[in-house]
Amino acid sequence: MKFFFDNCLSPRLATALNALVEPEHSVVHLRDKFATPTPDTDWIVRLSEEGGWIIVSGDLRISKRPTEREVWRAAKLTTFFMADGYQNLDEWQQVRVMIEKWPQIMDLAERTGRGSAFRVPIRSRKIETL
Repeated sequence: MKFFFDNCLSPRLATALNALVEPEHSVVHLRDKFATPTPDTDWIVRLSEEGGWIIVSGDLRISKRPTEREVWRAAKLTTFFMADGYQNLDEWQQVRVMIEKWPQIMDLAERTGRGSAFRVPIRSRKIETL
């Protein structure tokens, strides 16, 4: 599986997770794949065209703003949105949350159909379907 981290998530965390999951899987940060700044709608379309990508995002607004939402829905990319408050955690707390949730993220990514969407909570153990 190919996981894509947007600019709301740490590039260093993406690199660390990639080291843990390769060679079977990969984790790529937006900055390593696209020029910055790249609008959300552009990278969503490009990932959809390439196929096989799973988004991990810190920007739940993608699912709410009309333009981004329309493009994201049409792309049918499985997406895991980190819950509100994740961005307010310090870097080590973000690492802890992501590592704690990662097995569940991988399991859901493998078991669910294209275009599934989830909210990854900070405190609760269960990832929620959107």
